Amino acid sequence: MIRHLTPADYKSMPWANGKGTTVEMLKVEEGGQLLWRLSRASVVENGDFSLFPGIERNLTVITGPGFDLMGAGLHLNAKPLIPVAFAGDTPIRAAAVTAPSDDFNVMTARHLPRPDVAVITGAAQLRGGDMLAVFALAPSTVNGSAISRFDLILTDEPASLSGQMIAVRLYR
Repeated sequence: MIRHLTPADYKSMPWANGKGTTVEMLKVEEGGQLLWRLSRASVVENGDFSLFPGIERNLTVITGPGFDLMGAGLHLNAKPLIPVAFAGDTPIRAAAVTAPSDDFNVMTARHLPRPDVAVITGAAQLRGGDMLAVFALAPSTVNGSAISRFDLILTDEPASLSGQMIAVRLYR
């Protein structure tokens, strides 16, 4: 199974805290409960992140200089193209925002295994099984097929990748 989504398939919505907008690319629920969500958002100023109880988060800055994520006993540097993980129910805020930064977000239900998130530049071969989500940061190819910047490929098949992208392996 291979599914190819483009920005025309995505849904824009306000943040839970009302301070910005999210572009939701994929949302999978079971019994009304979130299993996985892939999205993009812009951080343009210092401020609180929305709380998501029972959710694990992974954030990768894809444009801009990045920022710091600060919370009680927590200081993460959200630098370009370096995934950082944190609990969605921990009060956290963006700090040291010097310019707008766009980020790619992976949210998973806490009862699921944590996703594997990797930034790929160049070529890579990824095994099949589970759910593989490939988000193009620049024009790239997946199994020889061209994809455009910000396209999302979902597959459970082995994948031959070339270009610049974020690969996320989601588990059940």
